[in-house]
Amino acid sequence: MTSAAPDYDGLTGYEPISEADRKEFLDQGFLLVRNVLKEEHRARLEAAMDRVYAEEKAAGSSSMKKDGTLHLLGFLTRDDLFGHLLTQPTLFPYMWGLAGWNIYTHHNHLDITPPTSEEEPPSWGWHQDGYRQNSDPETMDPNLPRPMFSLKIAYVISDLSETGRGATKVIPGSHLWNSLPRPADTTVHNPDPEGTVEITANPGDCFIFDRRLWHSRSPNYSDVTRKMLFIGYTYRWIRNLDDMPIDYNSEWWANRTPVQRQLLGEATHTANYWGINWNGYIDEEIPLRKELKTRGLLDRSIPWLR
Repeated sequence: MTSAAPDYDGLTGYEPISEADRKEFLDQGFLLVRNVLKEEHRARLEAAMDRVYAEEKAAGSSSMKKDGTLHLLGFLTRDDLFGHLLTQPTLFPYMWGLAGWNIYTHHNHLDITPPTSEEEPPSWGWHQDGYRQNSDPETMDPNLPRPMFSLKIAYVISDLSETGRGATKVIPGSHLWNSLPRPADTTVHNPDPEGTVEITANPGDCFIFDRRLWHSRSPNYSDVTRKMLFIGYTYRWIRNLDDMPIDYNSEWWANRTPVQRQLLGEATHTANYWGINWNGYIDEEIPLRKELKTRGLLDRSIPWLR
């Protein structure tokens, strides 16, 4: 399905973030941003999600659990509206502002979690994202945090303004911890770690989080179906996590801008993923870098914006 990019009153996605927002993200490991989606845009995204949910259910998708929960990886190609989210004007400045210009999406998922009336069995779901990124570059120094490597946008599509609706739980500031004490017995219910916060948010809000932030899902015991869209961004020299085949002859691909194509993994050659040409110098034609340079937004005092 195709659609024009939603209008956000002249915002381009290249308005620099404030130093206050940057500091809060760096200190807390996440940032809650209010009213990032206009209601009409949010409603259209929800309709697209509902359509995808119906398609996955009819197909007997392996991404859908018996209880009706859907966790669909690589969802962006399923609707033009999803593709536009790659450079959502109200949020894209956080991606290049916090991670730089040599980025792409390696991981994205669509989540729909219906209410459950049954109490979930005991479990311990606290984790950092990144899998082997939490082991392979380990320093052995517990006081030296691992690199961020990636960050993720979580779009809140349904009403998560109250606790108990399956919202994400986080521990603010824990992105600087390389470990989190685990209960000795996870077959019984254990209290959440000290400092836990459940991110309550309104439809159209979003939160951005550092992949190192210790977080956990929570059960949905309400009467509201939880609907979320997650888009992760990482460096182009890191391999993709999701299997997201793209039809390069499709109208969906034709509708993507040069920057969005970079964010979907396009490159002119392998060295380009490392931000350079074969001569070892920066490739000035990389779409996001070129856009930032044209707008005077590169900054040699910020390593990822050099």
